[in-house]
Amino acid sequence: MTFEGIRWDVLFPIIIYFIFVYVIGFYSMKFVGRATARVGKGFLQEYLMSDRTLGGFVLAMTLVATYLSAGSFIGGPGTAYTFGMAWVFLAMSQMPTGYFTLGVLGKKFAIVARKINAVTVTDFLKERYENKFLIVLVSLSIVFFISAAMTAQVIGATRILEGALNIPYEVGLVFFAVTILVYTIIGGFRAVAYSDALQGIVMTVGVFAVIIAAIIAGGGIPNIIQEMRAMDPGLISPTGPDPEFTSIAWVTSFWILVGFSIVGLPQVATRAMSYRDSKSLKLGIIYGTVVAMILLLGMHLLGAFGVVLVPGIESGDLVVPKVTTMLFPNWVAGLILAGPLAAIMSSVDSQLLIGLGAIVNDVYLNIINPKAKRTSTITFIFAALIGIAVFIAAFDPPELMVWLNLYAAAGLKCTFLWPIILGLYWKRANTPGAFASIIVGIASYISFDIMWPRPLGLHTIVLPLVLSLAAFVIVALVTKKPSDEVVEKFWSI
Repeated sequence: MTFEGIRWDVLFPIIIYFIFVYVIGFYSMKFVGRATARVGKGFLQEYLMSDRTLGGFVLAMTLVATYLSAGSFIGGPGTAYTFGMAWVFLAMSQMPTGYFTLGVLGKKFAIVARKINAVTVTDFLKERYENKFLIVLVSLSIVFFISAAMTAQVIGATRILEGALNIPYEVGLVFFAVTILVYTIIGGFRAVAYSDALQGIVMTVGVFAVIIAAIIAGGGIPNIIQEMRAMDPGLISPTGPDPEFTSIAWVTSFWILVGFSIVGLPQVATRAMSYRDSKSLKLGIIYGTVVAMILLLGMHLLGAFGVVLVPGIESGDLVVPKVTTMLFPNWVAGLILAGPLAAIMSSVDSQLLIGLGAIVNDVYLNIINPKAKRTSTITFIFAALIGIAVFIAAFDPPELMVWLNLYAAAGLKCTFLWPIILGLYWKRANTPGAFASIIVGIASYISFDIMWPRPLGLHTIVLPLVLSLAAFVIVALVTKKPSDEVVEKFWSI
């Protein structure tokens, strides 16, 4: 391990940014400290929900920052580098995600969550379906899929630090992982939400700066488009250089993956339980849609325009750091490169809290020891254990971890999407239907991905979600109705 050649002028702004994140964590710690004296779920109300006090701006930023992970800053622009404007068009289907999530779940989800004292999505499912085995199943799904996703995100962030700063992988891993663990453990959801707001601002400013500089460097948008056309007319075509890959059916169905089904991600759905009031909800929808539009359009245009600015790079994933370091002095590049790191941090810290909620609240407090009065100590212990486990896995990730990450998001969506939506809006939804939906959804997704990746020309996720919906409805209709007490609890609001 050597520290020679470290780019301190790039590293210093990133260190300053991380210091701000630590400050947020220590500020939030006072709220967590006050909550440690509460009994039962009182502590978890603060630690996992920030006492449901998020305003509109913070709600929007934490929702957008949580959803837009490294893929929107590294993988997405990298794909746009290869497929041109077609991928920009495709990426913009994610723009209304915040609007759709808060619109679908909206007031009813928050009101029900308050009524039943739910601090996690699994709490909602426990009260709605009244089955402990179902809670164990979804909790294990969360820990299984979230752990894989967290490890992959941490590895991605460490690779950015390694490549941009020329620091050893192990040092970058410690630097990044310890920062996330400290501010998340000491500050809980409040620290995560506030740091997400900071990270959203950093991402937005960084995107504005780099896309404007890229357009100027390329001689203006018309000139860049003409050069892209000269390289390959497919780069400015709606179907891209490979029309078979970006077919109309596949592009249209892609919105199911990145738009509609996002409601099924626990870390996203949790945001719909944590806002303060109706005004915050409305402002969150507006701010979230605008910020998502800026980030998605800016980063993917940068990737598409990068084929003109930095042609011939070995991997499209390098287009953002390459363009950034080419256009800006190193210290400014450090500030801008904080954007991708911020996106990853905002995903990992939210995933850590979701995994923590699954273990402490959903399994320990709901099933193992419902009468527990003090939950703060065990919460801190398991937060550290989850973080350390991910940290160790990231040092030498097994090959299986890569495979698990491919199915992480799809697994969570197939587990939670229909039990949440139908449980919220369909009185006939019952426990057997939820079980059928989860089993059929996950099994069919894995099967299709292996044997028929593009069924009927659609994205792989579409038919499994259709089949899991059908399984839920059919099984629910032929089995016992939910109890009158459950219907009364969820519809008398």
